[in-house]
Amino acid sequence: MLADRRARTRRTVLAVSVLTAVLLGLLVASVLLGGVGRVDPADVLPAAFGLRTGLADYMIFRIRVPRALAALLSGALFGLAGALYQRLIRNPLATPDIVGISAGAGAGATTVLLLAPALPLGTPLAAVTGSLVLLGLVYALSLRGGLNTYRLVLVGIGLSGVCTAYTNYLFSLADQHSIAVAMRWLIGSVNGADWTGVSTLAIGLAVCGVCAARLGRPLGSMSLGDELATGLGTSVPAARVAVLALGAGAAALATSVVGPIGFVSLISGPIAARLVGADRAFGLAPFVGAALVLGADVLAQNAPLISPVPTGVLTALLGAPYFVWLILRRRPGATS
Repeated sequence: MLADRRARTRRTVLAVSVLTAVLLGLLVASVLLGGVGRVDPADVLPAAFGLRTGLADYMIFRIRVPRALAALLSGALFGLAGALYQRLIRNPLATPDIVGISAGAGAGATTVLLLAPALPLGTPLAAVTGSLVLLGLVYALSLRGGLNTYRLVLVGIGLSGVCTAYTNYLFSLADQHSIAVAMRWLIGSVNGADWTGVSTLAIGLAVCGVCAARLGRPLGSMSLGDELATGLGTSVPAARVAVLALGAGAAALATSVVGPIGFVSLISGPIAARLVGADRAFGLAPFVGAALVLGADVLAQNAPLISPVPTGVLTALLGAPYFVWLILRRRPGATS
């Protein structure tokens, strides 16, 4: 038992170390290769820390560095949100984007983008509000006869369609410029990220990370079953609501800055589980999500034949086939 635990710890440390090295490499690649402007290589590193002026400051410190950090931080939040839902509900389909939470955040943010674009902090607040409202509806409608994970997924997909219809209605009322801005945001892109967005994501990730760590023990006990978790002193209903709200908040914060970049929350957890095991995937999923979004953004800016494209296009190309595979491999009558 002790030897097995040590082996798993070494495996986790190795996975974190490799992913950290990958993230650092992707950050460097994003800063060096991003954009079309040419900057003297000797100015790149000083400019990244705000120690240059002129073109180097504009291209590196005001465009490329915020974009790279926004991709990293939003990916970590998406990965965390997906891992929270998958760990709680024990269903790989139950992620914020599939359950509809991201659609609620998108509907809220689109309302502000199209109807009140000058509202201070309007987009982040509307995204969080929209996600929490939809979470409440999904949870309430899924409780009939006890929380059924399959029903939760179906209800989320249905309400996601309602949000899409509402968003399309808003488009019918808006002018062409506003529609173009909202459409670029809805596809999911880190293009145009600034230091305000990076600050929002960094603070959000720090808060969500601390809250997730505090919920680690209740999540672990609930994985043994509700009755045993209750016997171990966990208030299962309260813990379940807290985890759902935290996952919705994490996804909404990321969505408010970079848009609903699809499928990152869906695939981060399973990839982490393959690397370190299902019981430790919860802590590694943010690293995987960060690598996915940052890597997709580097490709979106530099890949031959396809660049430049929004980051969300590439994550969808990767995630959609995986989602179809998950659906096809589910056994008839499965509920979890």
